[in-house]
Amino acid sequence: MAILLPPVNSRDHVSGVPNATIELVEYADFQCPYCREAFFVVKQLQERFANRLRFVFRNFPLAEAHEYAMDAAMAAEAAGRQDRFWEMHDAIFTRQSELNDALLLGLAADFLTDLSQFAEDMQAPDLVSKVDADFESGVRSGVNGTPTFYLNGKRYNGDYRVLSSFMED
Repeated sequence: MAILLPPVNSRDHVSGVPNATIELVEYADFQCPYCREAFFVVKQLQERFANRLRFVFRNFPLAEAHEYAMDAAMAAEAAGRQDRFWEMHDAIFTRQSELNDALLLGLAADFLTDLSQFAEDMQAPDLVSKVDADFESGVRSGVNGTPTFYLNGKRYNGDYRVLSSFMED
């Protein structure tokens, strides 16, 4: 069974309780239709296991297959610089069918206070390195498609739509 490499760390985007008994890590591509479906499943899991779940998102943009995957990952990371990663994450998945560069700028305008900083951050080499590091960690962890989940550090190979049954234990 594949394990998560590296383990969750301070560079990750984490939502939920710090001392959670359940840690769920997702490698995802913002333009992947299956990742959009998984987004709604994760939202249900977060509600159901609110006091026991820590959710971690890592970028795995499949840029050769999805034209806006890298731009969307960069937009989420740039929003994260203004403490709005999760708002951008949710907005991109919610409006995935409309995904293009204009949408990303429009979403940024909806909830960011400094759009010029956002535009600058969209080109920031250290954010490109962050997305690349997420992708590389996915490769090292055995990710070969999206979405891919790790439950408490071990790859979950089942159907993500029934993931909750594996989180009960």
